[in-house]
Amino acid sequence: MKFIELTLGSHMISHGYDTNNKEILENVTVNDFSKKIVAISRIKSVSEKYVLTDYLDGRWIYWEYQEGFEDLKKILV
Repeated sequence: MKFIELTLGSHMISHGYDTNNKEILENVTVNDFSKKIVAISRIKSVSEKYVLTDYLDGRWIYWEYQEGFEDLKKILV
């Protein structure tokens, strides 16, 4: 399994969808970014603002990240 070091901050946890098919999000705000080691296989998508990862129990997490989009793209592609 390959890993990547990312500097992650505030994030949103998706807990699925309600009866109206609206995503149920839990917002988690932190004061500072911190370094984390993430399995590349858990990364599902990268935008200019968020890294989307999956979690063991089926939840999805949208992380704010500090690295630049182009730098992260070069590492992952």
